[in-house]
Amino acid sequence: MKTFLARSTTLLLAFAITVSSFTFALAAPDEGMFTPEQIIKLPLQAKGLKIKPTDIYNPAGGGLSEAVIRLSIGCTAEFVSPDGLILTNHHCGFDALVSASTPEKDLVETGFRTDGRAGEISAKGYSIFLTERVEDVTAKIKANTADLSGEALAAALKKNTDELQAAEQAKAPKGSSIRIQMLNNGYFYFLYQTHQIKDIRVVYAPPRNIGVFGGDPDNFEWTRHTGDFTFLRAYVAPDGSSAEYSANNVPYKPKRYLPVNIGGLKDGDFVFVMGYPGSTTRYRESWSMLYARDANFPFLEKWLAALSDSLRAIGATDEEKRIEFQSDIASFDNSRKAFGGGWLRLKRSRVVEARQAEEAKLASWINADPARKAKYGNILPELKTLSEETNATQMRDVIIRRLPDPNSMIVFGSVFQAVAANKMLNDEERTKKLAELKKAYEGREPDHELALLKFFLKSLADLPEGQKFKPAEDLFGKLSGKARRDAEAQFAESIAKGEYASPERVAGLYGPRTMEYNETRERILGFARGLNEERNALTARSTKFAAAIDRLRFGYMSALNEMKGVKVVYPDANSSLRFSYGNIKGYESREAERRLPFTTMKGMIEKDTGTNPFDAPQKLIDLQNARDFGRYGEGDSVVVNFLSTTDIIGGNSGSPILNAYGEQVGICFDGNFEGLGNDFYYDYDKNRTISVDIRYVLFVTEKFGNAKWVVDEMKLIGARAKAKGK
Repeated sequence: MKTFLARSTTLLLAFAITVSSFTFALAAPDEGMFTPEQIIKLPLQAKGLKIKPTDIYNPAGGGLSEAVIRLSIGCTAEFVSPDGLILTNHHCGFDALVSASTPEKDLVETGFRTDGRAGEISAKGYSIFLTERVEDVTAKIKANTADLSGEALAAALKKNTDELQAAEQAKAPKGSSIRIQMLNNGYFYFLYQTHQIKDIRVVYAPPRNIGVFGGDPDNFEWTRHTGDFTFLRAYVAPDGSSAEYSANNVPYKPKRYLPVNIGGLKDGDFVFVMGYPGSTTRYRESWSMLYARDANFPFLEKWLAALSDSLRAIGATDEEKRIEFQSDIASFDNSRKAFGGGWLRLKRSRVVEARQAEEAKLASWINADPARKAKYGNILPELKTLSEETNATQMRDVIIRRLPDPNSMIVFGSVFQAVAANKMLNDEERTKKLAELKKAYEGREPDHELALLKFFLKSLADLPEGQKFKPAEDLFGKLSGKARRDAEAQFAESIAKGEYASPERVAGLYGPRTMEYNETRERILGFARGLNEERNALTARSTKFAAAIDRLRFGYMSALNEMKGVKVVYPDANSSLRFSYGNIKGYESREAERRLPFTTMKGMIEKDTGTNPFDAPQKLIDLQNARDFGRYGEGDSVVVNFLSTTDIIGGNSGSPILNAYGEQVGICFDGNFEGLGNDFYYDYDKNRTISVDIRYVLFVTEKFGNAKWVVDEMKLIGARAKAKGK
C-alpha cells in the first residue's frame, strides 16, 4: 500500500440485509476507524483489552496515542525509543532511499545500515506531524444555525469555523497548528492541533529482497513474506524546537514511545491499531458506489497501468532513470492493483445491490411516518435525480477529468492551458510565460508523454455510443482497428515530439496569431479547444452536483443513523488519528481454500526462485537452515507476517499493531485482495490487515543486518526479551 495501505466500507445499520454473500449490518464485528475520544465508548474490555481505554488515548495526555505520528508522505509511523527512533514501513521510507541513491549505489536494492547515529542520512523531503489534541467541535460550529439553510447556513458555518480556529490558534503553544475540518458533508466537525518536526533521518532499511520481497505479484495477496519496515529518527534544534536538517541538531525526545513485545501471538488474540487512515466513503449512496464500480475504478486501473508500463520501459534502458522512477512505478503499481481489485470486489460482493436494498428499506421507514417524511422525504428522490443526471456520461467524464494529465503531458498540458486562457499577453508577460514554460519542460520525458497520449486516445475511441468524445471522433471516427490506432499514434507524436515540444512555440500561442495555415497545428489546437469546451461543461455539471450534495448526503446519513439508532458513529477517514480493533484471524479466500493467519521464513524460502521479486537473500536462507534465530524464533522458523480483522485503509501503512496490553507486536503494511473496495464497505469475513511481525523486524535488523545497536535502543518485552541473540 503506498499507499500500499497510502488504499474502505460500510454503514452502521440496524437491519441485516443479505445480498449474495455480503451484508450491511448495524456494525460488523471489528468494523470502524474510530476517533480518539470514541475509544472510551467501545466494548474493548469485553473484546479482550487488558488495559484501560484511557491508557490508549487520554485527553489530558499520557496515552499510547502520543507515540503514533503521521509522516508527511501520507503514512503512519511510531516512536519506539526515548531518543526519537521511528518505525514505519519500508515502502514509506522508499522515497528517502531513492533520493539518496545513485546508479553506483542503489539503496533500495542494497538497503541502508550504519554503525551509529553519526552515519544516519537525511530523509530528504520528509517531516513528521505529532497530534497534540483532537476535539469534536461539531456543536460549536453548528451553534445558532438550526434555522438556517442554503447560503446563509454556509456563511454561518464558515464564520463559526474561522472564528473558532483563530481563537484556538491564538491559544496554541508555539509551533503548533490548529485546523478545523468538516467530515461527512457536515455531519461532523473536528479540531486538530498538530506539531511538525522537519529533520528526519534514515537509520536502517533492509535490502529490496526483504523490504519488497514478492513485489507487485504478492501485493495485496496472502500469503505474504515481506519485511516491510524501515527505521527513521527525528531530530530537533538543541533548544527542542523544530528545525531543518543541521549537523547541530539533536535526537527528539518524545513524550511517549512504544514498548515492543517479542513473546509472540496466537490465533484469536485481541489486537488494535492506531494510525492515520487516508480516506473512506463508507456512508455513500448507491449511485456513488455504482460510479466507482463501473466507471472510475476500472479507468483508474488502466490509466495507472499505462503510467507504470511507460516509466518501466524508459528505465529498462537507462539505469539512472530506473532508480529515479522506481518509487513512482511502485506507487502506480500499488494503486493500479487497489483500484482493479476494488471494482472487482464491489462487483463480486454485490455491494451496490446491498446498498440499493438498504435504500429501499430506508424509503419505507421514511414514508411510514409523516414527521420523518417531512424531514427526509426528498432525500432519496433528489439524490437519484442529481446522481443520474451527473453520471449520464460517466465513462467519458472519468477520462476528461484526467486529460491532460499534468504529470506526464507537459507539452499537451501547456498547449491546453494556452488555448483555455485564450488571451494575448504583452511582451513582458510573454517573456515571463516563456520562463515558466522552460522550467516546466525541464526533465520532461517525450516518450512518456507519447505513450500516455496514445493511451488516452484509445480510451476515448473505446467509449460506448452516446458517450463518444466529438473532437476525437472528428479526427479519427471514420477509421477503425489498426488504421485508427496508427492515426492516433501519429497525432500523439505530433504533440509530444512536434513543434510544440519547443516552449517558444507554446509561448507564441499567447501572441499574435500567425496567418500561416498548418494542418497539424490546427488539428492539435482544435482538439485542445474541444477538450476545453467539454471540460467546461463537465465543470458546470460538477458544480451543480457539489452545490447540492453536502445537504443531501448529510440528510442521507442522518436518516440512516436515526433509523438504526446508532450511538457510536465513526466518521469517514480523513488522514487524522484513528483507532481500530480486532483479532488475529485467517479467512476463506474462495471455496475450499482456507488461509491461515501466520507465515514464516520457511514459506518465504519456498517462494524463492533466485529471481526478482522472489530472490530471498542467501544470508537469510543460511540463518533459516542453521535455525539461528536468536531470541526471535518460534518453533523451527521466524514468523514474518500475520493477519488480523482490524479495519484499515491507505494511510495506515506503518501503523503499529498492538496486543491487549498496549505493546507493539507488528507493523501494518497491506490489506488482502479479497478485502479491496473497503473504501465503501467492511466485510468481517474477508477484510484482513497484513502486518509484519515485530520479531521479524528485529531479527532482520539484529541478525541479518548486524544493526543490534538499533534494537538495543528499544524496550523489549516478552518471554525471550532478555535472551541474548546468538
